[in-house]
Amino acid sequence: MNADSGTLPRVVLFAINGAGLGHLSRTLAYARRLRGRAIPVFFSLASAMEVIHRMGFEGDYFVSEAWTRSDGVAWNRELMVRFGLLLDEVRPQMALFDGTRPFPGFLDACDAYGVPYRVWSNRRLYRPGHDIAIPERELFDLIIEPGELGSEREVTRPAKPGRTVVTPPVTLLGDTDLLERAAARAALGLDPEGRYALLSLGAGYLDDVLDVALGLIGQLGRRGFDVYYSRAPIAVRDVPLPAGAHPLEVYPLVRYMRAFDVFVGAAGYNTCCEVVQSGVPSLLVPNRVAADDQARRAEIAARHGRVIVSRCDTDEERGDAVDRLLALADDLRSAPPRITLDGADVAADEMLALVGARAPA
Repeated sequence: MNADSGTLPRVVLFAINGAGLGHLSRTLAYARRLRGRAIPVFFSLASAMEVIHRMGFEGDYFVSEAWTRSDGVAWNRELMVRFGLLLDEVRPQMALFDGTRPFPGFLDACDAYGVPYRVWSNRRLYRPGHDIAIPERELFDLIIEPGELGSEREVTRPAKPGRTVVTPPVTLLGDTDLLERAAARAALGLDPEGRYALLSLGAGYLDDVLDVALGLIGQLGRRGFDVYYSRAPIAVRDVPLPAGAHPLEVYPLVRYMRAFDVFVGAAGYNTCCEVVQSGVPSLLVPNRVAADDQARRAEIAARHGRVIVSRCDTDEERGDAVDRLLALADDLRSAPPRITLDGADVAADEMLALVGARAPA
């Protein structure tokens, strides 16, 4: 691993292993905006290291507690050693943790190796009962809260430790990185005149999406769509696709979304931001098991993009949702107003200001 001895600050980005690729995608978003102004290095609990490498970054993988037989105390001791080895090699000026609650092993390793600055990227909007007081705030120099759709930059706590900045929505890619319809179809080998639907309902960690997925595939197929189903790099089990439906394995998915006439997805943070960014008519199916309030987030997305929301629990609900989705796709009125989606840029500027590379606004 090249720790570079130049003048650019070195930043270690720690991504936990969530139910999907949200944490990894968010840290990749930060890393892309830091590139050229800092040297980002990853420490990932998500197993999709090939995604990090394909984007041109170095990093190390450590298995998450959920996939080991170790108890929490033992796993955090192991984490401190492994993360400490990376800190010893890279000697970063800053370590960023992206996750719901900082791990003791992360904090202990930062203490042991004298990391000058700590940043916590903490996405909010939890369901009732999940948003508890977090005493670790005082252990961080900067807390970045990626905002929901419609959010603007806001400093909610200016003093350190615990300086807190809400950003606009964080997206992995910028608008110019997304392929337009013709280019996206060419890249995926799709018929320029075809009728295509894309489904992406999660990696299989939380809700059992099989019935919903198969029901929606059937509904869309009967309406004349060729249906593609996105499979995440960290998926634990694949939805068994019926005849006529096709698997799709690309990352980042948003780059190719405009190839499709309609999109169906879970209401995770990244997906909600990306359906608004892409402008593709979308059906969002909130997950009721996740700690974040996906039902609320989906309703926010519906206010800012070409989005309808349904749980799609029954065949009747699925049929109605698809009918409304197609009506939305056929509505040729002007698209919703553009909203600010530069949260990753704001976060990168805040991080660089912390190490003296840029004065905070």
